[in-house]
Amino acid sequence: MKRPLYYLISALVVTSCASNPYRTSEKSYQKQLKIFKENLSKKESVPLQNGKNTEWISTVNFNLRKPNFIIIHHTAQDSIQQTIKTFTLVKPQVSAHYVIGDDGRVVQMLNDYLRAWHGGNATWGKNTDINSASIGIELDNNGTEPFSQLQINSLLSLLTKLKKDYNIPAQNIIAHSDIAPTRKKDPSALFPWQVLADKEFGIWPDLVLETAPADFNAELGLRIIGYNTKNLSAAITAFKLHYIQTEVNDVLDKKTINTIYSIYKKQ
Repeated sequence: MKRPLYYLISALVVTSCASNPYRTSEKSYQKQLKIFKENLSKKESVPLQNGKNTEWISTVNFNLRKPNFIIIHHTAQDSIQQTIKTFTLVKPQVSAHYVIGDDGRVVQMLNDYLRAWHGGNATWGKNTDINSASIGIELDNNGTEPFSQLQINSLLSLLTKLKKDYNIPAQNIIAHSDIAPTRKKDPSALFPWQVLADKEFGIWPDLVLETAPADFNAELGLRIIGYNTKNLSAAITAFKLHYIQTEVNDVLDKKTINTIYSIYKKQ
């Protein structure tokens, strides 16, 4: 019987590295894929605690797991070359699926179906393992400079493809700071979230904010949106970094509450 997953991994393993200047990382990538292929091909009986053994009978109904979130980062480094070097070294223990340069160059560093190490210790709603459910996109930006139009154009093109390929909901295109509010501030307040939301890559508050009901609980609203509110101050700041970029602080004023309510209603 044909095994689609087996053949996908096999095809990745035989990818040539002849033109790749990062030969060491390419060799390690292929070695790791070979290990995955071997693990996926195992069909073994496994002993259970109750004295029984599992038995293997192959099903024909399966496919690959697919990502359901896209997490956007800025690199906080000085160049795309520096970021690629970081992601091809073992010691930093960090990676992403895509890196987009200031000039619009798009570098893919990992197959979409594989798990990158980009989110770290992060949560969104009840999802406590974002890396297993997401695609990570790093934008070459040190965190203090505007994002170039070429870079944003390439990001929009990439998001168009990924959203179509994996049917990713608009509200699941979020920031690293959204999923890790106590640790991360990327992408910065200069990132054009409204431009993305206008093209249905993310959501945005209503132009005219409706006044939240008197009994609306802003903390609960943030949790329903997806934020971890154990540190409420950090959650409010992360929310404003995304949605009220001219007032990035932890002040829960009327405008902030009404904006939270607007995003809450779009969930």
